[in-house]
Amino acid sequence: MTDTAFKPGDDVFTPHGRGTVIDVRATPSGKWVFGVEDVNGTVSYFTNKALRLARS
Repeated sequence: MTDTAFKPGDDVFTPHGRGTVIDVRATPSGKWVFGVEDVNGTVSYFTNKALRLARS
C-alpha cells in the first residue's frame, strides 16, 4: 500500500471540512504532516490518513 502524496495547492477534505494544503513538513519521528488552510484562514496540521483529495 502506498501513501497518498499531497502537495501545496491541493484541495482536500479534513475532519473539520474542506481546505487547501499550504504547507508540508516532516516530524521528528519521520512522518509527514500537511498544513491545511480552511475558508476562515485557520491553518491546522494533519497526517495523510486524515485527508482526502476533493474532486471538483
